[in-house]
Amino acid sequence: MITFLNAHDAMKKLTWLCVAVAVLVGKPALCALAADAATRPESSQSESAQPAAAASSISWDDGIKLQCQSEWLSLRFGGKVMGDVGWADGEGQGASGADVGQESEWRRLRPYLSGTVADRLDFKIEAEFAGLQTQWMDLYLRIKNMPVVGDATVGHFKEPFGLEELTSSADTTFLERALPDAFTPGRSLGAMLQQSVLTERATWALGVFRSLGDQPSFPDGRGGEALAVTGRMTWLPWRDEKTDELVHLGAAYSFRSLLDDARYRQRPEAHFVANLTDTGSFRADATHLVGSEAAWARGPLSLQGEYMAAFADQPDADVAFLHGAYVQASYFLTGEHRPYDSGIGVFKGPQPLRPFPTEGLGAWELAARYSFLDLRGPSLADTARQVHDFTVGLNWYLSPNLRLGWNYARSWIDGSGSSGAADIFLFRVQLAF
Repeated sequence: MITFLNAHDAMKKLTWLCVAVAVLVGKPALCALAADAATRPESSQSESAQPAAAASSISWDDGIKLQCQSEWLSLRFGGKVMGDVGWADGEGQGASGADVGQESEWRRLRPYLSGTVADRLDFKIEAEFAGLQTQWMDLYLRIKNMPVVGDATVGHFKEPFGLEELTSSADTTFLERALPDAFTPGRSLGAMLQQSVLTERATWALGVFRSLGDQPSFPDGRGGEALAVTGRMTWLPWRDEKTDELVHLGAAYSFRSLLDDARYRQRPEAHFVANLTDTGSFRADATHLVGSEAAWARGPLSLQGEYMAAFADQPDADVAFLHGAYVQASYFLTGEHRPYDSGIGVFKGPQPLRPFPTEGLGAWELAARYSFLDLRGPSLADTARQVHDFTVGLNWYLSPNLRLGWNYARSWIDGSGSSGAADIFLFRVQLAF
C-alpha cells in the first residue's frame, strides 16, 4: 500500500513551493519588462519619454492572478491536487496478471503557469509530479483571433478528440474518464487551428501531430507512436440560456500513420487497478479513429454519451475493429447546472450557489454511468477482452476550488475464455485553482 507521506511526496511539495516563490518574486521584473515594452514606441520618438512604473497587483480568481497595470502582461498560477483512496474486491485478475486490491495515491499534482501577452498571445506551462517520473503536460503557445483561421496553437497539448477527454480532469462528472477514453490520443507535439463560429453555436479544430513513444519527460502516446492528422467539430442546434438548456453534438476523426507497433489497453474506471484488457503490441501500418458525441442539459439535469472506434490496418491480418461507448446522467440536488464553454465545445465545473461553509451546503451532485470497451480482434493477444463498467457517483463541491467525490464501480470482463468481476470503491479529495 502506498501512503501519502513519504520523502518523494515531500520533494514534490517543495517543488511546488519553489515554483510559487519564483513566480511571486519574479513578478516585479516581469511587469517592469511589460511596462518598458508598452512604452517603447513612444521612447523611440522622444528621448525624454520614460517607461511607465512597474506597478502590478495580485488577486484571486479561482487561482492566483498576477496583473501588470500596463495590461500588457497577465500571469496566472494554479494547479490540481488530487488524492485518492480506493478499494477493489473481486474475482479474476487483470490483463497484467496483478490482483485487484487496496491503494492510496496522489492521482494528480500539477502546478501550472499561464499568461497572456498583449491580449493576443497565450502560453501555458504545466507539469505532473504525481508519478515516479516528472512529466511535462501542457507546454504551448497560442496566437488568438487570427483572421479567417481563429486561434493557432503550437507545442505539446491535447489533440482535438473526445468530449470527456477535452474536459479538464478537474471538471469531469466522475473521478475517472469512461472506458472508451483508451482510444483518445491525449497530448502530442503538434500545431493546430481552432475557431468558434456561427455566433458561438459551432466550433472546429484541425491539427497535425506527432504522438510520442517511450519519452520519460512526456506522457506516452496512446495507441502507439504516430504521425497524425486530427480534427473535431461541434454544434449547438439548441441553446436557451434562460433555462440553462442546450443540445450538444460533435464528431471527431484522426488518421494515424504508425511509426511503431500499435497497442490499446485500459483499466476499469479506477486508476489504482491494473489493466483489465490489453491488445498487446501488434503490427499495423495505420489506424483510423472515429468518435461521435452528444449531450443534453437542462438546469440541474444533464445527459451525455460518446461512441468511439479504432480501425487498425494490419499488414498480415484483417483490419482490427475495436470500439467502445458510454452513457451517463447527472443531477444537482442543490440546483446548480453544468456550465458550457462555447469557445471550444466542452463542459466546465459547476459554481456552487451557496458555498460551504459561509453561505450554505455547497453543491451536491448524483451521477450514474454505463460504459463498455471491446478490444478483441484478429491476431491480438488473449488479454484483449471486452470490459463493462457500471458506475455511480456522489460529488460534493464545497466551493469552486474544493471537491470531495465518491464513486462505486461494478466492473466485469469477458473474452478469450476469461471472465471476472470486481467491486471498486474510490474516494477523492480535490483542490483545483
